[in-house]
Amino acid sequence: MAAEDDPRPRPELRLVAEARYPDWEAVYDDNVTWVYRLIFGRVGNRADAEDLTSEVFLAAMRPLRLTASIAEVRAYLRATARTVLAAHWRATLGTEITTIEDVPATVFGPAAPSTAPQRVATLLGALPDNYRRVLELRFLQGCSVREAASTLGISVANAKVLQHRALRLAAQISEGALP
Repeated sequence: MAAEDDPRPRPELRLVAEARYPDWEAVYDDNVTWVYRLIFGRVGNRADAEDLTSEVFLAAMRPLRLTASIAEVRAYLRATARTVLAAHWRATLGTEITTIEDVPATVFGPAAPSTAPQRVATLLGALPDNYRRVLELRFLQGCSVREAASTLGISVANAKVLQHRALRLAAQISEGALP
């Protein structure tokens, strides 16, 4: 029987608009937690994660339209987070790291025991004392640059330079560029 010969009433098709955010505050409230967690998982310390999360939202605010669907907003925030992280790693380590996996690690079951603590201890042990200390304060103890500078008894500018040099040397050592 042909479709036009069917006596049953045909359902009416209608376009359903995708959900949208009513304002910027709703965009922020709905997405800030996952963006922060994503970035924290890549940088490993609260201070940098908070700063970079702010950068993501500030960078996205101008080009992002409120008329975009929720899915489009989330995709744009993810792409912006990738760009912000790449700029952060380029400035911090001189290395661009832009991979953000879409699948959470919990999908694959329990993780194998991490060797990260041993690798970090070995790497820190290979650094000069002042480099090791600034990295411990900033990334292991979660101190701000100002707090680290105060603890080390140096200026904030000097602490930034020290941290930059320490991260560069650590990256070179971990890549095997130095003995």
